[in-house]
Amino acid sequence: MGTIRIAGLVKQSVVDGPGLRLTVFTQGCPHQCPGCHNPDTHDFAGGYDCESAEILGELGKNPLLRGITLSGGEPLCRVGELLPLVQDIKKAGKDVVCYTGYTFEELMQRREQDADLFALLEQIDLLVDGPYDQSRRDLTLRFRGSQNQRVLDLPASLRQGTAVWAEGYE
Repeated sequence: MGTIRIAGLVKQSVVDGPGLRLTVFTQGCPHQCPGCHNPDTHDFAGGYDCESAEILGELGKNPLLRGITLSGGEPLCRVGELLPLVQDIKKAGKDVVCYTGYTFEELMQRREQDADLFALLEQIDLLVDGPYDQSRRDLTLRFRGSQNQRVLDLPASLRQGTAVWAEGYE
């Protein structure tokens, strides 16, 4: 295992996906959405290097954790760093939620050129996609901040080749 450039960890979260979760805030984001909840994660040179084994260890410390959430920053700018960690998390029987400023459709256009991206997407259970849009902010939405964002059942979306909303999040 290697290291991942992160802004920080939240060891117990109930706001970053279903159930009790370990949330990893990756460092660096090209989107820089106005009104972003985590502007300190935008600088790719910020944050610190964290051993993947440390993150996996934190997940193993709490048997109540349902899984891990990848947030940011933009996790999909850290594909090579995250892929081995996420594969180990899935082997441990935990689920993976990922927030991204990219849309599912944009990611599908990139998958032909980036095999590691597609391999990572295949490990993700729920994908919250789309940039945060401050003009469409809605605090009543589950696990997302603006109305343009979607909570997608990523395995079903990949099978069907089109965005499939996760049940109960429409």
